[in-house]
Amino acid sequence: MALRCLWVNGRRSATILQSHANAAVACISSFHKLQECLQQQQQAAKMASANLEYNKMVVPKEEVIRFIADCMTKAGSSREDAVTVAHHLMTADYRGHFSHGMNRMQMYVDDIRHKLTDATAKPQIVNNFQAIALVDGCNGLGQIVGKYCMELAIDKARKFGIGLVTARGSNHYGISGYYSLMAIEQDMIGFSCTNTSPLMAPTRSSQSALGTNPLSLGMGASDGDQFVLDMATTAVALGKIELAHRKEQPIPSGWAMDTDGKVTTDSEKALKASTLMPLGGEEKNSGYKGYGLATMVEVLCGVLSGGNYGPNIRNWKKADREANLGQCFIAINPEVFAPGSKDRLAHLLQQLRELPTVGDKPVLVAGDPERAAMAKVDKEGGIQYHENQIKNSEEFAKELGIEPMKLVKKID
Repeated sequence: MALRCLWVNGRRSATILQSHANAAVACISSFHKLQECLQQQQQAAKMASANLEYNKMVVPKEEVIRFIADCMTKAGSSREDAVTVAHHLMTADYRGHFSHGMNRMQMYVDDIRHKLTDATAKPQIVNNFQAIALVDGCNGLGQIVGKYCMELAIDKARKFGIGLVTARGSNHYGISGYYSLMAIEQDMIGFSCTNTSPLMAPTRSSQSALGTNPLSLGMGASDGDQFVLDMATTAVALGKIELAHRKEQPIPSGWAMDTDGKVTTDSEKALKASTLMPLGGEEKNSGYKGYGLATMVEVLCGVLSGGNYGPNIRNWKKADREANLGQCFIAINPEVFAPGSKDRLAHLLQQLRELPTVGDKPVLVAGDPERAAMAKVDKEGGIQYHENQIKNSEEFAKELGIEPMKLVKKID
């Protein structure tokens, strides 16, 4: 009996000890979890603090130009051409088109490094007939080709009332609106469009065969106002998906498809597939209209100039051959038409903006969002970039051995 009692008491003691041991293990585990949680909170607080600091900083426009020009010069471009490219990319960011500004610079440098683009090439006229010209970009930088062609179109418009220039052998030329603005500065109506690497899946197709094929038309009004349309013929430019992926954000439905040909909101899957939907999205939402506009751009660019077109253009992700993009530039002198066109445009824009609204937001015309973006930059003393773009630029500056961008405090 005494032995049985001793055995029972021993088991109870063992059970109690095991219970205490389990409690101790649980306590230690909880401590480690608490410690891990505190570390995560500290890291999050540190990142939030860093984000807050970046949110207080901007880059002056002149500094953006200096930095991009230094990068392009380091890659092999002349200083003059480097500044031309830099001014174009800064203008894109200044106007709020961050997908086509600083975001594109490293691609240009890499294309030069891989000898896909000739940084020293100069465009040459192939055919020159009165108001019309065909230019060979000689595989030069797209902004250099574009500037040359629009200046040529403007010169012809002064003489003939209209100038139309197509280019082949070009490369990515930035925002289309830049060339319309060039014409506006000379009191002309400007139009430009370009084909691009095949990224759009035509309506009912699961495979990309046309580019984002952006186009722009701009005209100045009598009171200093402007109409500047600058749009892709896809639902969105690829750069917008790149930015969403960089920020780890989803994308709206109707922007792109995944590798299985299904509409996706996952920016990583969309970027991997690089299969954009036409303007309008699916067929039921009139996506065939965006498809038609993209094909129209191909007619004016690749087909007319003799450059590459549609699915024959180099794939965006492959570095196997020259892009040989086609582009179109038109300048029109409004003074050779009915007098008072700038007054009529000013009146039209005013009428549109003063229309009754369905909500709290006002009616806008093309160019209004860009003017708001520029006003913000002017007020704050510089362009505010996402922290990931700043960090990426700092790393790239170190890689090239150039001075990184200097940030300044935002003006309150």
